[in-house]
Amino acid sequence: MKTLSESDKDFICDIQAPCFQSLSPEEMEIMQDSRTQVLFRKGENLTKQGAFSSYVLFIINGLVKQYIEGNMTRNFNLSLLQAGDLAGLSVVFDQQVFNYSTQALKDTQVYLINKPALDKIVKSNGLFAHGIIKRYCEQNNMLLGTLGNMMYKQMNGRLADTLLYLSDQRFTDEQVFSLLSRKDIADFAGISVESTVKLLKTFEKDGLIKLEDKNIRITNMQSLLEISKKG
Repeated sequence: MKTLSESDKDFICDIQAPCFQSLSPEEMEIMQDSRTQVLFRKGENLTKQGAFSSYVLFIINGLVKQYIEGNMTRNFNLSLLQAGDLAGLSVVFDQQVFNYSTQALKDTQVYLINKPALDKIVKSNGLFAHGIIKRYCEQNNMLLGTLGNMMYKQMNGRLADTLLYLSDQRFTDEQVFSLLSRKDIADFAGISVESTVKLLKTFEKDGLIKLEDKNIRITNMQSLLEISKKG
């Protein structure tokens, strides 16, 4: 992790992010005075589950894995975060610790925004607060959907969901699969690495996907959607 100053070549001076567009000049000044720009190298943790939380992270660029830590060998991957996403939003709503971990899958720049400043703006700017609450609800809805899939779908349905999610257009430019191990994919699906490898080979044999080293290319989207639907 490296804190960036305006003299650093990697420093980004201005960001026209939609979530900041509703701020007044005075509120933008409060935000600017309370933020720190940080560069996380690939593999570094941005947040640690259970660690004290005094800031929210706004992702400027890069790609981040959001996950729940289990035992020493098993985690559960929740989602990927990219430019424009926020991590640690529960801080705004009086959560004292991070309830999940995040890790940079590639070099990632973020703003660390202090909780008191963000809390002050949320309380004074209804439009900005609406945007923050909307994002928080979207994250919770995603987690509920993920929980439902884990409870009711079999392994092939879970893996189909994972492949469809990771192949989404949002991540087209990221070459996601080149950044993920088979264990990462298994942790997204909530199944073992052994089962993941076996099912991937079965999917390839059935003509649903094409395995190209680490890359996975979907060749039969409709069939994969059917597996996802039926679970």
